[in-house]
Amino acid sequence: MKQLPWLHPERAHALLRGLAARILVIDGAMGTMIQQHELTEADYRGERFVEGYDRLYSLPRGDHDGTHVHGEGCGCSRDQRGNNDLLTLTRPEIIAGIHREYLQAGADLVETNTFNSTTISLEDYGLQHLARELNLEGARLARGVCDEIEALDPARPRFVIGVLGPTSRTASLSPDVNRPGYRAISFDQLREAYREAADGLIDGGSDVLMVETIFDTLNAKAALFAIEEAFEARGARLPVMISGTITDASGRTLSGQTAEAFWYSVRHVQPTAVGLNCALGAKDLRVHVDVLSQIADAHISTHPNAGLPNAFGGYDETPEDMAAVLGEFARAGLLNLVGGCCGTSPAHIAAIAQAVEGVPPRQPLQLVDAAA
Repeated sequence: MKQLPWLHPERAHALLRGLAARILVIDGAMGTMIQQHELTEADYRGERFVEGYDRLYSLPRGDHDGTHVHGEGCGCSRDQRGNNDLLTLTRPEIIAGIHREYLQAGADLVETNTFNSTTISLEDYGLQHLARELNLEGARLARGVCDEIEALDPARPRFVIGVLGPTSRTASLSPDVNRPGYRAISFDQLREAYREAADGLIDGGSDVLMVETIFDTLNAKAALFAIEEAFEARGARLPVMISGTITDASGRTLSGQTAEAFWYSVRHVQPTAVGLNCALGAKDLRVHVDVLSQIADAHISTHPNAGLPNAFGGYDETPEDMAAVLGEFARAGLLNLVGGCCGTSPAHIAAIAQAVEGVPPRQPLQLVDAAA
């Protein structure tokens, strides 16, 4: 199948050159860093939402554009504390500062603050109308910080990963144990939500799109379908990363797939990279990353948690702990991209970057085959 040309050829080729030369470093947790700011409801609301609704959409009923109107039952009145994606609009300096810290710690790629920026996940906060804006501004914000840091060392490009999270629904499983055939979301509903998010991320300046923390492969397929639609509409594409999550010691995703089955379910989109993130610590992910490394004709990524959550919901693995384990991954020839998920910080990323520095990257299988 003939692929579309790159939307930003110079950026795509710079990324591919980087992947061929060394193991690239992804940033760490966004939520962990936000928690350290101990933000209040007022911080999340900012000036735009301070009156209990979105000022930009506060128009008389009957005199609005159909997307949102403040009034009885308006979702904007819900508590927004914990809606981390909203901080892109209300406290952009905090999000930009976190991106900057990770880049200064040694990250080559930073993820946009858009993990929950789909209409589906934003429905929990009554802010579905912000989906495109949050993705657009999230990418622009990350792009600006990457450009700032890259300008200090032009020989080392810094890249924006536009993040598409799993949403708060699952297309493969019923949320009602008494109705196993029931589904809370359809494929087309997911596709439409992901298309809106993908368009925002692309237009905001992302270098890569990543469908991440995939617990349901059908959700991921909807996201990948939407991404292809977005690319076709532009006549050009971006590199795509796909990152699943093994939810427990069973070694399977929530929808029941092993790492191997997961790869064969998404291989058709020819991603630039495939990997695993979240849920488990690096030690527990080792065997599953190894499986992907042996079968995937794509680059391999991993950004695990800082161990399993403790009794207080925190994470105990130190930067040194994670760096030691992930350094072994690298020396075993398993990695092309590596970073951190829940519980990680710039200190973790700095230690991981140091641990993989100078270690040759894994060579994707198609390159091995071509050389044979």
